[in-house]
Amino acid sequence: MYSFVISIYAIGAWIASWFSKKVRKMIVGQRQTFSLLKKNISKEDRVVWFHAASLGEFEQGRPIMERVRKYHPEYKILLSFFSPSGYEVRKDYKGADVICYLPFDVDLNAHLFLKYAHPEIALFIKYEFWYLYLSMARRRGCRLYSVSSIFRPNQYFFTWLGKRQLRSLYQFDHFFVQNEQSKQLLAKNGITCATVTGDTRFDRVLDIRNASQELPLVKQFCHGKRTFIAGSSWEPDEDIYIPYFAKHRDWKIIIAPHVIGESHLKKIEKQLNDNGFSYVRYTDLEHRHTSSLPLGGEADVLIVDCFGKLSSIYRYATVALVGGGFGAGIHNVPEAAVYGIPVLFGPNNKKFMEAQELLKAGASFEYVDALSFAQIMDRFIADSAFLKTAGDKAANYIKSNSGAADLVYHHIFGD
Repeated sequence: MYSFVISIYAIGAWIASWFSKKVRKMIVGQRQTFSLLKKNISKEDRVVWFHAASLGEFEQGRPIMERVRKYHPEYKILLSFFSPSGYEVRKDYKGADVICYLPFDVDLNAHLFLKYAHPEIALFIKYEFWYLYLSMARRRGCRLYSVSSIFRPNQYFFTWLGKRQLRSLYQFDHFFVQNEQSKQLLAKNGITCATVTGDTRFDRVLDIRNASQELPLVKQFCHGKRTFIAGSSWEPDEDIYIPYFAKHRDWKIIIAPHVIGESHLKKIEKQLNDNGFSYVRYTDLEHRHTSSLPLGGEADVLIVDCFGKLSSIYRYATVALVGGGFGAGIHNVPEAAVYGIPVLFGPNNKKFMEAQELLKAGASFEYVDALSFAQIMDRFIADSAFLKTAGDKAANYIKSNSGAADLVYHHIFGD
């Protein structure tokens, strides 16, 4: 049944590739996987395989990858992705020796992948549970680990329909789970090889913060004023915070859209115009011959129309917003909280453990509409002690939850 479902899924993806550029990249990339493995991995190589579905899972696995690279250079690191949103962004990542797509989980693909890659150790990040890859790897003697995994009672594995799929979990040598509930759920199903280590993402955001760089253009734009940064911003968020700050013009605003496309940028600019804001794009500041904005930053709003800046930009925030809470789900909250600032986000945050814990700690705040957003921001503006306390709680939460990457690394490699 499992193989049948995966085969149907693969056929559907092939059909979708005729209409979707993103899916087409995945299908083409999967076809190149075996030649990449044959070309870049020899029979003598010792291989550690990391598999991440997409970019978020990659960031969770990255701290462990970097420890393996630093302390065990005798291993060749293989990194696989399932989603183009992970592979296309990180296909040139220097911390891995081979980067490829993971083909669909059918017998022939799993057999060929493991034949050419022959990993000694495999780490599957968070939600990745491909039964044929796991069972074949185990039969080949590969040590299997699930990292930063999290389980809930309503997950497919724990329903009567998913009992057969539960077999994929029995293949692992050990689970490094995010919370006690996950460990208990596994134990209820006869899986006792689990350790609560937390989420390796906290180690990653600390690494990012420590490596973050001064951005002189952003610093000059902020000009020492209180600054609101909207990271991974979507339209429903913009419909709320832009009108609010039209009444609070003493704040600087930085908008980093999740989708950096010209149509979205134009919509943001129209809304800023309608609310009487002056604005400038980051790339215009980088190429000053296209901008009349003085270097000191006379514009009210800076629009970040390029990738790779957000994690460093958060350092300039007084308050941050993380978008996505009115859509599929909020984006990376710890990436902002690590700078010791309160973080706001929309209502679709219930599946994000770090967001829930930051809410409980009084370090983050949920808004559901313009009124609730205004109530939160009004209190920050009126009560500087409350603002500082919330930021301190955010920093303390990140620091107290760090260390998972070291725990996982030492457990697997013993040094």
